[in-house]
Amino acid sequence: MKKFLQIFSLIRPLMILLSLFGLWWLCTQLFSLPHYILPPPESVVIKLFSHFSLLSQHAQITLLEILIGLLLGCSFGLFTALLLYFSRTLSRVLLPILVISQAIPVFAIAPLLVLWFGYGLASKIVMTVLIIFFPVTAACFDGLRHTPKNWLDLAKTLGVSPLRILLKVQLPAALPALASGLRIAVSIAPIGAVVGEWVGSSEGLGYLMLHANARMQVDLMFAALFMLIIMTLCLYFSVDVLLRRVIPWARELH
Repeated sequence: MKKFLQIFSLIRPLMILLSLFGLWWLCTQLFSLPHYILPPPESVVIKLFSHFSLLSQHAQITLLEILIGLLLGCSFGLFTALLLYFSRTLSRVLLPILVISQAIPVFAIAPLLVLWFGYGLASKIVMTVLIIFFPVTAACFDGLRHTPKNWLDLAKTLGVSPLRILLKVQLPAALPALASGLRIAVSIAPIGAVVGEWVGSSEGLGYLMLHANARMQVDLMFAALFMLIIMTLCLYFSVDVLLRRVIPWARELH
């Protein structure tokens, strides 16, 4: 029974994917939808393989924007969370600003970012950083605040220095919360890169989808979207596996 459950857990994603493709195909057949509204899945698969080199070329640019944005956004988020935790003055000033900043749609300032940082990678990276910065900061700050008080009291009783308390007690205690923030960041980072490419770019999957849609090449647009989904899923599950190995004590929480 246990072996059957393990096999089922492995093939379950494939079964879900095949079910979605079957439902997609059924919709195109039953409702006779025009190709420019919803192309059949076989048409998208053919386009995916026939234009694989073009899709891969643009996917590399989008992936680079996502990875750099994740690295910078997570670094800034961790640093800001530490500042908020250790400085009550900064916390009183910065926290309201961070909360208010979330009321401003990042999509609305995308044209300004393109104007300020140009049509290259920089504006897309900044867009990605802005989207993932708050979830990482909030998750890490929350994890630091909820460090068990008895752990801190014990460390102080033993005469542990503040720096070692941070490195050996507080950061490890905050890792499960930070891991949740990182999972959210990886899931939404592609949004920043793609929206930035929609607003102003000459390469990337967002650019390719926008121009394919303008030329009524809906099957190519779906192929680019499928490539983006696969890339995002690979990133998410790679980070998830890494976090489970780095934080084994938090596995039962996820």
